[in-house]
Amino acid sequence: MTTNGGSQPVFCTIVPPHVLDRLARSEDPALAGPARRSLEHDAYQRTKRRLTTVIGAPAVAAPAGAAADRPHRTVYDAAHTQDLPGTEVRAEGSDAGPDATVNRAYAGLGATFELYLKVYGRHSIDDDGLPLDATVHFGEGYDNAFWNGEQMVFGDGDGEVFLDFTIPVDVIGHELTHGVTQHTANLAYFGQSGALNESVSDVFGSLIKQYTLRQTAAEADWLIGAGLLAPRVTGTALRSMKAPGTAYDDDVLGKDPQPATMDHYVRTGRDNGGVHINSGIPNHAFYLAAAALGGYAWEKAGQIWYDVLTGGELKEEALFADFATLTVKAARERFGAGDELQAVRKAWEQVGVRTL
Repeated sequence: MTTNGGSQPVFCTIVPPHVLDRLARSEDPALAGPARRSLEHDAYQRTKRRLTTVIGAPAVAAPAGAAADRPHRTVYDAAHTQDLPGTEVRAEGSDAGPDATVNRAYAGLGATFELYLKVYGRHSIDDDGLPLDATVHFGEGYDNAFWNGEQMVFGDGDGEVFLDFTIPVDVIGHELTHGVTQHTANLAYFGQSGALNESVSDVFGSLIKQYTLRQTAAEADWLIGAGLLAPRVTGTALRSMKAPGTAYDDDVLGKDPQPATMDHYVRTGRDNGGVHINSGIPNHAFYLAAAALGGYAWEKAGQIWYDVLTGGELKEEALFADFATLTVKAARERFGAGDELQAVRKAWEQVGVRTL
């Protein structure tokens, strides 16, 4: 389902461009080389995505006779090339093999499918049984993972700053959620709407991890990409929803630039208007709402956010205040004038976003 006049998929990566830009300027060739190659890969894929948007992507449908309530996963191996999708190495229902990266990708696709189906009644990312394809071992020391509008792609990392991008299940969930957004609210990838696009992916990526681990809001770490950073890096993850701006503080990566409130909103022309930076604000609002409500975050706060994403009222160029106002409305409509409504209102107030 696309609610806003046609699906316009964008090229979305888990590692923000500003991080790779900094690494590319390093005097250490072991850091700069992979980062520069990764930026070149991303530029090529971004251009390809733009061309596909113009001429149209090939239609992808579930195989004939496939059950919509079961995933249809295929994992491919690019063998360190940039050729997509690569060689098929694991199909739906086949046993795990010796390649741990393949197995993690397969499991992460399944975990994402399971949350959306069992919690929200959604049949794959398009709600129509879309096959879930992933390519691993993309490029040489590729420092990223992305959703290209049609499939997932994972790099192995350079081993110096980033490890294998299939390690954190929330990275897989984050990128596949860009596909959900593509088929629902279709949020424009610039400025506040782009930051909301990124935030929604962080929210559901985190919920997928929490659901897989059966963690409550109090038990969850609320980190995005925990386990992805190599031992030499001073940091815990790419982002923190609980405490934006604290995920890393490293001599190579610099300091996590995410703000937690509108008082520190970053105005920039880079990274599509700071979509990976200012997403910290709605991320923090979700964390605050989920923490206040307690229990499993996917049941109440997650349901409210999902209702907004899929409800048809969220505009492509929505601002934070637009999204916040819709979450208040969704909380009232689903749960009444109780704790849920108050928690959502207070969360947005705490991050400095006004609601109607």
